[in-house]
Amino acid sequence: MIKIGDFSKLSRVSIKALRYYDETGLLKPISIDASTGYRYYEASQVSRLNRILALKDLGLSLEQIGQVLKENVSSEQLHGMLRLKRAELQQHITVEQERLARIEARLSAIDMEDVMSNYDVVLKQVEPQLVAGIRDTLTSYAEVGRLFDELGGYLARFGVDGMTLAGVAIWHDEDHKTSAIDGEAVFYLKQPVPAGDRVKVYELPGATMASVVHKGAYNKFSHAYEAVLRWIDANGYTVAGPNREVYLYCTQPVRQDDESYVTEIQFPVAKKE
Repeated sequence: MIKIGDFSKLSRVSIKALRYYDETGLLKPISIDASTGYRYYEASQVSRLNRILALKDLGLSLEQIGQVLKENVSSEQLHGMLRLKRAELQQHITVEQERLARIEARLSAIDMEDVMSNYDVVLKQVEPQLVAGIRDTLTSYAEVGRLFDELGGYLARFGVDGMTLAGVAIWHDEDHKTSAIDGEAVFYLKQPVPAGDRVKVYELPGATMASVVHKGAYNKFSHAYEAVLRWIDANGYTVAGPNREVYLYCTQPVRQDDESYVTEIQFPVAKKE
């Protein structure tokens, strides 16, 4: 029989790891001296230890390794476990590659601007949301306020206070325009209300959003838009639908130059083919 220290040297596995494998039942000593507590192994156990190490190197958990060793699983079962592990690792690699691409894009932006951007763009999953909305052709982006006033008045007929709801502007044009702007004002609803002649009640689709928060005046939105659109392109995404402005904080009456306002700008995105 071989003492644990000598078995550790023989197998190149630490004494701490051998003790842990004993505690978890993966590799029990042949015997334990009752008086000294010394663990003793046999050289033949190196084969089982090597299998433990090989399965661990493949990414299987100790619980899975114990299952393989205890139940003597078939090659088909082991094949299935390894396929699942492969899929898990591939997903992890994809996530980390995307993270690396974002780091490279951020480094490039810093190199180009030689300054830290005030805007941090994040990807977020926005769930579908029941809304009431009015869509119209506008002469300016600020005119969306007229649609919110009209929508708020309509909802008040049903006892709904628009001031308690999240307001969102949706811009349906693909590019920035100076006239004939296709805009929509919506309020997130907590419960359904009847639709009207100009008011549509529907479920606003969910999407993966590139999102940036702008703290400042509405007439300075251009900086935030430039930041998020630059991020989308640099990180291998493309705009996949109308963008949204979620008005997180503003005061009444609304002003275009109020620096205390907080707005989240969202662009639905998809990976470039």
